[in-house]
Amino acid sequence: QVQLVESGGGLVQPGGSLRLSCLVSGRTFNTYSKAWFRQALGKEREFVAAISRGGSVTYYSDSVKGRFTISRDNAKNTVYLQMNSLRPEDTAVYFCAAEPTPLRATMTSRSNYNSWGQGTQVTVSS
Repeated sequence: QVQLVESGGGLVQPGGSLRLSCLVSGRTFNTYSKAWFRQALGKEREFVAAISRGGSVTYYSDSVKGRFTISRDNAKNTVYLQMNSLRPEDTAVYFCAAEPTPLRATMTSRSNYNSWGQGTQVTVSS
């Protein structure tokens, strides 16, 4: 397993932008596929986006497609989630996750990942 620490959350107005970061410890960063999930108050944790080990393949949930962008910098051991055109329904705790395999068909499932961060709060409100 690796250790993951998210940052970059905060309060933003509707239509605004935020960039989340996930710093991953360990020398095996580029052997892990990465993903972002989110959990709103009183709801189940849901898949947001995933990125392959090399960064060439990405996948998004329908609710964020076209607004969010996942990327990774293997030299900095960091995964990013650029969030634009934010909406109140994007309010949630955002979690970074990792698995030591290529992206799989199960990538949208929580059980696919064996390492998780503690989460960072994103609030979209006027």
